[in-house]
Amino acid sequence: MTPAELTTALRNEAQRLGFGLAGACAAVPPPGSVDRLQAWLEAGYAGQMHYLADRADAYADPARVLDGARSALMLAMDYRTSPPGCPEPGQGRISRYAWGDDYHDVIHDRLHRLADFLRHLVPGARVRGVVDTAPLLEREFAQAAGLGWVGKNTLLLNQRHGSWFFLAALLTDQILEYAGEAETDHCGTCRACLDACPTQAFVAPWVLDSRKCISYLTIELREPVDHALRPAMGDWLFGCDVCQDVCPWNRRAPTSEEPAFQPHALHDPVELAELFALDEAGFRARFRHTPLWRAHRRGLLRNAAIVLGNQRDPEAIEALSTGLADADALVRGACAWALGQYGLPPARAALERGRCIETDPQVLAEISAALAPRAPTARNAGKREALGDAGTLAL
Repeated sequence: MTPAELTTALRNEAQRLGFGLAGACAAVPPPGSVDRLQAWLEAGYAGQMHYLADRADAYADPARVLDGARSALMLAMDYRTSPPGCPEPGQGRISRYAWGDDYHDVIHDRLHRLADFLRHLVPGARVRGVVDTAPLLEREFAQAAGLGWVGKNTLLLNQRHGSWFFLAALLTDQILEYAGEAETDHCGTCRACLDACPTQAFVAPWVLDSRKCISYLTIELREPVDHALRPAMGDWLFGCDVCQDVCPWNRRAPTSEEPAFQPHALHDPVELAELFALDEAGFRARFRHTPLWRAHRRGLLRNAAIVLGNQRDPEAIEALSTGLADADALVRGACAWALGQYGLPPARAALERGRCIETDPQVLAEISAALAPRAPTARNAGKREALGDAGTLAL
């Protein structure tokens, strides 16, 4: 087969397997892409994602991912489904991509089938499919393959598909027909994504400081969240979609019919109090084959406590009090902070009880800060005015 014939056959099969976009490029990092990655890492914007720096050299050579790689077939699979739910007090929202099954499992299965299809067409061909797990600049390769352009929010954008899609790659030692020039930037003067970011995580257009990004804070960070950033996390339990929700190119993005990406009944939104009743076995049973598994139990409960602290719903005090006695100090510290946001007697009573038995210095510091005198919030001040002190004790 000629490179053009092989590429056409692969693109048709990719479409049959559920990939909405497919294009090929040479397996050579686009000019300047490795240098930009290195500068980003040196600026410290990767935070605790040390695996990126540990594999920095590998990003410069796709042959480190597949020996003899000559071409990359870049692929995109849409995941936009139903409109997001509106969380009520006591509920948290998760990023749209995590509403269904783990996309790694779904896409790896399709990549294996596509790889087998290529081996059938070209016996002896070397091929490897990757999605998120290998040192490959997927976004830059996808742009070189004509799938879209990099938006100011650092995500790949496509005029027809917006940014609601997963990227994947099929590396091969075969020569394919390449797309040629990368697609032109179509963001223009729009700043919607930059201005809407709750934590102002964009240092500049196309430059993200992950250490401030809500997705990083709720998924990658293994430590307590910076106090200054907690209020800006709002209702986000896992990930964040703000910069995509406001992007004009996403207004007409197609919806996915993929069954695995349809929202799980318990994922949109999530009842937060239920999470504090889950031990490790319960967490595994509920989240093992979903993207939320990546945050681990301790991370997800930390996030849940922060959301409840931001919402200040008195009905959540019982769950936070349970969390204040959790076996994990990260969870206890977040619950202490959250209880301190209420300014209500039941919350203070829970904190006082916690202080009597707590031994971790960092958690004790959180409890002390939570118990320090503070002005009542407008919401809870209104409850006091209506109910009086006796009433608040009953909340």
